[in-house]
Amino acid sequence: MRRSFFCIDAHTCGNPVRLVAGGGPLLPHLPIAERRELFVRDHDWIRRALMFEPRGHDIMSGAIIYPAHREDCDFAVIFIEVSGCLPMCGAGTIGLVTAALEEGLVTPRVPGKLSIETPAGRVDIQYEKPGEFVESVRMFNVASYLHAADVSVDVPGLGRLVVDIAYGGNFYAVVEPQENWQGLDGMSASDIVDLSRRLRNALEPVCDPVHPEDKRIRGVHHAIWCDKPLGSDADGRGAVFYGDKAIDRSPGGTGTSARMAQLHGKGRLEVGDGFRQESLIGTVFEGHIEAETKIGSFNGIKPSVDGWAQIIGHNTIFVDDRDPLAHGFQIK
Repeated sequence: MRRSFFCIDAHTCGNPVRLVAGGGPLLPHLPIAERRELFVRDHDWIRRALMFEPRGHDIMSGAIIYPAHREDCDFAVIFIEVSGCLPMCGAGTIGLVTAALEEGLVTPRVPGKLSIETPAGRVDIQYEKPGEFVESVRMFNVASYLHAADVSVDVPGLGRLVVDIAYGGNFYAVVEPQENWQGLDGMSASDIVDLSRRLRNALEPVCDPVHPEDKRIRGVHHAIWCDKPLGSDADGRGAVFYGDKAIDRSPGGTGTSARMAQLHGKGRLEVGDGFRQESLIGTVFEGHIEAETKIGSFNGIKPSVDGWAQIIGHNTIFVDDRDPLAHGFQIK
């Protein structure tokens, strides 16, 4: 059997986003968090086929649009990544919004605004589209918070690190320069991947965060290594790690949200403050703390992140069962 998928390929500030515009599986009309579980159970081969080699690569990111279950949302989305089906993806959201609007896949109920049902919750959007193209997308992300401060962990080959665990749509280990890690300067992408894997493995028995309002969201699967910016138009620089060996080419939407939540939780950013996050390739997301909020018993923030994306092509992908590598592969 051969299945075909029509995709709109884009990138958000350098990070790839593949919007599946045709060929996605039909799912029951349920809340998108429940549809995500059904997708993982019954259709995860689609994620692997479209994200893994030979059709994807180690940093591939994607999304599939569905009708919204919530009446206050324009549409719903399932994020498909090399690392799995994430509850939320900031760069993916900016990319899919740009692609969906420019290609006419969605019609906003209110011009200049969208509301998206994600597995992590409702995400509101403001966008600038003065003509044919979307110039910027401002994402009002899910409530974010500092889950645990100053977590001490022994990382093999590096020594003791003190990290913060913050949530911005995914849980992050937030690492700042310290005695046993001097910062990003001089580090290669492979160095960051190696350290991130060791940090994540070392954290697993030490800290297993669970979202206070959705127990399906748990565990530290991402890391963000933070340092001073190189450019004059940024407040900080971050390398976001996810999956098995992926470094986000963008500044990271959920990563920027988690970083702002961490800084706010430690008294270093206030409501109304902005934070411009620089990526490893020099692109910038503009973050902003919109308000304070509560997430269960935790004090948190309502963050926004502003960025841009660019469509780079249309792609019809075949997945043919005659192909022994039809469902994708990864080299460990």
